[in-house]
Amino acid sequence: MSGDNQTGTSDFLLIGLSENPKQQRILFWMFLSMYLVTVVGNVLIILAISTDSHLHTPMYIFLVNLSFTDLFFVTNTVPKMLVNLQSQNKAISYAGCLTQLYFLISLVTLDNFILAAMAYDRYVAICRPLHYSTVMNPGLCILILAFCWILSVLYGLILTLPMTKVSFCGPRKIHYIFCEMYVLLRLACSDTQVNHIILIATGCFIFLIPCGFMIVSYVRIVRAILRIISTSGKYKAFSTCASHLGVVSLFYGTLGMVYLQPLHTYSMKDSVATVMYAVVTPMMNPFIYSLRNKDMHRALGKLFLRKHFQRLTKG
Repeated sequence: MSGDNQTGTSDFLLIGLSENPKQQRILFWMFLSMYLVTVVGNVLIILAISTDSHLHTPMYIFLVNLSFTDLFFVTNTVPKMLVNLQSQNKAISYAGCLTQLYFLISLVTLDNFILAAMAYDRYVAICRPLHYSTVMNPGLCILILAFCWILSVLYGLILTLPMTKVSFCGPRKIHYIFCEMYVLLRLACSDTQVNHIILIATGCFIFLIPCGFMIVSYVRIVRAILRIISTSGKYKAFSTCASHLGVVSLFYGTLGMVYLQPLHTYSMKDSVATVMYAVVTPMMNPFIYSLRNKDMHRALGKLFLRKHFQRLTKG
């Protein structure tokens, strides 16, 4: 590509984490393995919950939506990354790049909202157990999920549409695994102050408010647990929150490593950190929610037994 200003529809080049062919082969098999584990893990979570009527409760309905989100999230980025690692042509079209960016923003936002909804569910279950079935009724769950999905879709548009007005200069090389907002803004040659203001202002609302909501919920949950007299009762109450706390810590920890810093300091080490929230977190979520969850163990066991029985009957 030429070094002149390019405001048309020129392709971007997704260089990735390395241009070394040997390292690219290693990265290909590593990311392929992680992608397959993520897909299988989240699909099993979805199937297990969908086929077990005992798990048709608000917490597991939210978990199904979280698994769907993680599944779409990795599918939005990893397959293209795998193709680039195996191909000499690493180009992604301008429209393709913005489309990838839109789904990236929307799905990360949706993850954030669903985690906040799950925190509220745990708060009601532990702090107001007698009113749980009344408060967390199916109508409210549907309303919460609809709000999460609609707001996530709109937020993706709010950040992506202004990017269509941005001009890019010189070689559009992205030393990264997918099209990401900070990386694209650093490649721009036009004024991106408006984009940066929108990113910061809306980001504070979209991410800090749900995060603050979760902190308040867990402060009240901890207080309620400490008031429980028996040790076994405290352990049982805390165990219902442990998985969610693990996922929240992983999600916000990796996200904070990348975005809680000025735009001009964004570097290659941050692209590695983003791999954590873009690939590792969706892969780990099914394990975190199933390893110590007896209900999930039972549902997964029923699912495998059902599949085994179906194969025997067909045989």
